[in-house]
Amino acid sequence: MNTTVATIVIVLAVLLTLASLVTAIRNRPMGMVLLVGFAVLEVAVLVQAGFVIAAVAGGAGPADKVTLFGYVGGEVLIPPAGVFLALAERSRWGPGILAVAGFAIAVMTGRLLQIWQGTA
Repeated sequence: MNTTVATIVIVLAVLLTLASLVTAIRNRPMGMVLLVGFAVLEVAVLVQAGFVIAAVAGGAGPADKVTLFGYVGGEVLIPPAGVFLALAERSRWGPGILAVAGFAIAVMTGRLLQIWQGTA
């Protein structure tokens, strides 16, 4: 697993979480900046998933592949689901949903690194 890509995913997810929280606190609906930011986050998560799949195909990775691929699959689904729900909810709770989605991606990426390194 590429730790540089994982770091980029975590930093981007935390920044989007903070931007979403600010938008929610200001009582504004989701704007184009958050939409584009979560699209970029989804691309970064897909790149990370590609690195994980390539490394596992090359024989690397932890013994527990089911948990690894569960986290990778969950990470791929969270940003589009969060954006879909945020678009449906045009109040302050839309960006609140995105804040939770961004935080979940950051935590899941950190956990994915732990699983990959065999420390948890």
